[in-house]
This record gives sequence, structure tokens and C-alpha cells, in this order.
Amino acid sequence: MFEDFSAKERILVVEVNWLGDVLFSTPAIRAIRARFPGAYIAALVVPRCRALLHGNNYLDEVMVLDEEGRHKGPIGKLRLIAELRSRRFDTAYILRASLTRTLCIFLAGIKKRIGYVNKKSDFLLTQKVPVPKGGLHRADIYYYLVAKTKIPDGERHYDFFVSSEDRKFIDGFLQQHSLGAGKRIVVLHVGGNWDLKRWPKEYFADIVDELISHYGADVIISGSFVDHILAKEISDLAKHKPFIACGLTTLKQLGCLFAKSDLVISADSGPLHIAMAMQARAVSLFGPTSPEMTGPFGRGDFSVLRSKDMPCAIPCYNLECKDNICMRSISVQQVLDEVEKRGWLKRLK
Repeated sequence: MFEDFSAKERILVVEVNWLGDVLFSTPAIRAIRARFPGAYIAALVVPRCRALLHGNNYLDEVMVLDEEGRHKGPIGKLRLIAELRSRRFDTAYILRASLTRTLCIFLAGIKKRIGYVNKKSDFLLTQKVPVPKGGLHRADIYYYLVAKTKIPDGERHYDFFVSSEDRKFIDGFLQQHSLGAGKRIVVLHVGGNWDLKRWPKEYFADIVDELISHYGADVIISGSFVDHILAKEISDLAKHKPFIACGLTTLKQLGCLFAKSDLVISADSGPLHIAMAMQARAVSLFGPTSPEMTGPFGRGDFSVLRSKDMPCAIPCYNLECKDNICMRSISVQQVLDEVEKRGWLKRLK
């Protein structure tokens, strides 16, 4: 690690906790670099999101905040404070309200602490920014903390950098498993960080059969190791078998897989936004969450299908919902109709 102590400004970005949110923060990082081109800029991020920022051309360092390991408990927090202090940061942009993290920033001697007004920790901030009104996308909210405006039209995209090795891996992966040879590739991302955002597994099984039998596609189910059980259940329900790639790729390689695909279908999830970062075609399915707040944007070609005419108010973010009616209301036929309308896939004659 090379630390440029000659840099006039030394800036820390204290990141958020989820895959999609970290991608949402990348336009803000880009804005910091544009404002301070000669600065030393680092991001502090939890381990599961580190890969999203690895190789980011606008950052000099990605620091890992390991709250379950080396930074756990009082001793761990002292270790974090020492690590921050050793880097001599003078400014911190704190994207997520957190008393513990903001206190560590304060104790590390970082003089400028910029964050949003909040009840948890803003007494430790030196610059308290009022949360912008108007139902902005979360990416705009992070950007506003830095630039006091929404993301300009020409900058409304994520930064997600992949290597040539990642691209070569996916080329070899597809060839090894005889995927995409003269056929369209459709990737289904079936997981999500909470169950109620997910499309029903029976619907995924039905669309697997439709895509294979009526569109001649090779269907790949993506996800992490923890999604493998769900993917297997979908495969067992389907008459035609998809290829299950859960746990077989890194996040960077998954992005390359999305880029090689003809279509990605996903509910509201971090990998959906990776697909957007890789300029993939995507159908996104939204029920209890708001596409205006966390929906896809960027350079990818995407469509948002959402629940309509519900007996309950959506978005609701109701973790206690018993029937998941909003996601069940989005039919397989709706998805296929949208795909055909946009000319992304054509039905076999």
C-alpha cells in the first residue's frame, strides 16, 4: 500500500453496508475526485462490499471495516481508530448515520466530519447537511452530501471496474459449460437480502421453462453460495434444467457474466445494480421497495416492472408481510411480454 502523505487533502469516505448502496455511492466518489484531483482518497467499507470498490480508479485505497473480526468490540475499535489516525485524514464524508463509526472518526482526529443531520450522531459532525427533500434516488442522496445537488444527467451511472482476467474467466466458464454457443443467454438472479423482495420460486421455474422451450435460451441462475438451495428448488420445479452458477463466480466475474448475457431478470438486489454497471439488459421486479429510491439507473438498458392495483400501499418495506402479494402480482407473462416488446428476445417459430 502506497500512502501519498504529500497530498494536500486526505479524504475518507465512510461507506454504507449493502452492495447496491455501495454502487449508489460511486458517483459521489467520482465527484470528490473531480473536486480534489490531487487528494489521497480512501473508502472504508465492510468486507462483503469490498470487491465493488476494488480497482476503482477514483480511489487510492479501500480500507476494510471488519466489525466481526479485527474491528470487533472495544479493542477492535481502538485498532480501527489507530489505523485511521495513522493515515492522517483531514476530511471524512460519512454516508451512513452511525454513532459508533462517527465516534471512531472523531477519536481518530479527523477534523472535518461531514454527514447528514440525524438523531444518532450528528452532534459529532462539523458539517451537518440537511437531508434533501423530494423523494430522491439514494444515489442522488449520497451525491448531494458531496456536491449539494443531484447527479447531473451525464454522470448518472455507477463505477464498477473489472479486469481482463475476470472477462477471460467468464469466457472460459461459458465455453467449459457449453453455454451460449449459438443460443441467447438469460441470467436469473433469484436471491435478495430479504425474502419479501424475491419473486416466487414457482414463477422463476415457469420462466425457466418458457425461456428454454419457447425462446431457445440457455438459462443461468446466479447468486452466492447461500442462494444454491433456492436455485436447486427452482430447478427441481422446472421441467427444463437451468445451469446453477450460485457460488461459482466472484462479484467481478458475475458482472462480466451479466455483460455477456442477452438478458438479466432480477428483483431489487445488489447484483441487479452490478448488471446496470456492466450496461446489461435487465428486467427488474419491484414490490415492497421503491424503484424511485433504489431502482436501476445508468447506462444499461433496463425495464422496471412493479406491482399495480394492490389492496395494500406499496412501497411498504413491511418485513412482517404474510403473503408477498405484491411480488406475486407480477406474472411470468408480464415479464415475457416486456422482453418481447423491447425486442430483447424473440419467440421461436
